[in-house]
Amino acid sequence: MTEQPTTPAPPHSLSPAEAAEEARRLIADAYRPADGVPAATSWRDHTPFPTHGTTPPVPQPDSRLVPPVAAGIAVCSIAVGAGAVGVGCGAWLLLQGLSAITLAGVLAVFAPFAGIAIVAAAVGTAVSKARAGTSTTTHVYEGHVTQHTRVETRQRGMFSRTTITR
Repeated sequence: MTEQPTTPAPPHSLSPAEAAEEARRLIADAYRPADGVPAATSWRDHTPFPTHGTTPPVPQPDSRLVPPVAAGIAVCSIAVGAGAVGVGCGAWLLLQGLSAITLAGVLAVFAPFAGIAIVAAAVGTAVSKARAGTSTTTHVYEGHVTQHTRVETRQRGMFSRTTITR
């Protein structure tokens, strides 16, 4: 049984042995420095690590710097988050309290405000009556009185104009 190629062969195809040899040559040329000695591309130390020893600790100073702007943004974001939690808890408590209020509770809370509003309206009425006082204006006409009223209306399209002359 012979295998059929799945892709058409290019016109300058090589035999599999020739292609493998050409690939080895290209790879060797790619990793060979100018002096002709092949360069190592990686190295792994297979020496096992000691399980214990007398090696003193090596100081590893932390030299990271955080810009003041980044530190300020971090502090502000923590504060905003805590504030949002506080506002949410306050809203929850308020809504829990409002859900427990009955009609009697509502009347007990708002009755003083209604009483203050009634007193304010009574005081306003008394002040307006006191300002008006007992003075009245009486118009006395002597002679004949005639009243002339003329109404003039003009309409053109959707516009209209009315003039009243007395």
